[in-house]
Amino acid sequence: MGRRYDPERRQRIIDAAIRVVGRHGISGLSHRAAAAEADVPLGSTTYHFRSLDELLVAALRQANEGFATAVRDSGALADPEADVATELARLMGQWLAGDRAGAELEYELYLAALRRPALRPVAAEWCQGVADTLARRTDAVTARAAVALMDGICLQVLLTGAEYDEGYAREVLARVLRG
Repeated sequence: MGRRYDPERRQRIIDAAIRVVGRHGISGLSHRAAAAEADVPLGSTTYHFRSLDELLVAALRQANEGFATAVRDSGALADPEADVATELARLMGQWLAGDRAGAELEYELYLAALRRPALRPVAAEWCQGVADTLARRTDAVTARAAVALMDGICLQVLLTGAEYDEGYAREVLARVLRG
């Protein structure tokens, strides 16, 4: 019997890796666990991802799309008359109020870059992508400061279980964005 053509297999493995990390953390991810979750042969995971770091990079790239896409696609941020701080605070609130497990997973993969150097360029891409979007409305340094502030606010909410305070976020973002 010949090899079965399965163009979606790589994506199914990435999706499976994200689910495994979501349930068991990064330490629970292995090629075997991803293969079992994706219902594919173990050899498929090692064919598409030679190392676990390669699989984690693909998972981080996909997971990072949530908030970054919301910022990039925000019509209000493209409007020169819109209040950037208000829009960013609203977007953070939407993101944090949505799929909490997904938000936690994004940060778990993002923070894994502390111990896994292969993930650092992907984490940096995410920061740079959001900063580039914001730099259309402010200077590059202020945009990077706003990204760092949003990261801090989101981490505090996720780590402490505190309620997201959109008014606070709007106020501190406005201060940073005013310079």
